[in-house]
Amino acid sequence: MGGTGAVGLWSKKKKMGGTRPQALPGPATIWQMFKPLLIKYQGPMKIKEAKVITHSLSKPNKMPGFSYGLPAWECKTGSKLAKIPGTVCFSCYAMKGSYVMYKGVKPAQYKRLDAIKHPLWVRAMATQINSKKVKFFRWHDAGDIQSVKHLLKIFKVCKLSPDVKHWIPTKESQFLKQIPVDRVPKNLIIRISGTKIDGPAPKFWPWSSTVVTKSASCPAPKQSGKCLDCRACWDHKVKNVSYGKH
Repeated sequence: MGGTGAVGLWSKKKKMGGTRPQALPGPATIWQMFKPLLIKYQGPMKIKEAKVITHSLSKPNKMPGFSYGLPAWECKTGSKLAKIPGTVCFSCYAMKGSYVMYKGVKPAQYKRLDAIKHPLWVRAMATQINSKKVKFFRWHDAGDIQSVKHLLKIFKVCKLSPDVKHWIPTKESQFLKQIPVDRVPKNLIIRISGTKIDGPAPKFWPWSSTVVTKSASCPAPKQSGKCLDCRACWDHKVKNVSYGKH
């Protein structure tokens, strides 16, 4: 008997030039699609949950706050410059010393690198930073921006931690050139680094840093390697900060 079930209807539509309707996503797929939104509206994230996502923050001895160190071996530009004498990355400090002396440092950096992909990384990072009650945060005491997408995620973290002044030192000019300056959050300063020792500062971006063999503006070497009360790196009024060659 000629029924008019789903198969029968499809057969008729096929003859008339119809297209087969796509299958609906299953429950597991729907959950993965909406999980970030559902968690977002459950209220503030607990610090313990945030740490599971982001892993630990790094704490440079010289800095007034915390950081988020990534493996220097994964720098898009810096890992190449590290092999070229005369560049600011040659004999990179983040590829030696305590960064390799202590066995837990490098694995922790790679865990943070992988964590950036997590759908709740932005919210977790903001939770971590805000919980520290600090006024200043430096991104990447080791490592660098990985992509434009990574940079835009950092922008969101900055907006969720408005009472903190953020600073990103970077050599990844290819990413900055894709971002209008006025899109950068007001509580974030990005300093593009010159690539050669005693070389010029990049001109395409308002804020920069350079490495020089004399007359450095950074006072840290005269202060036991510490920032103390200096906050020039976070100051938008300071267009260039020059560091003494290590």
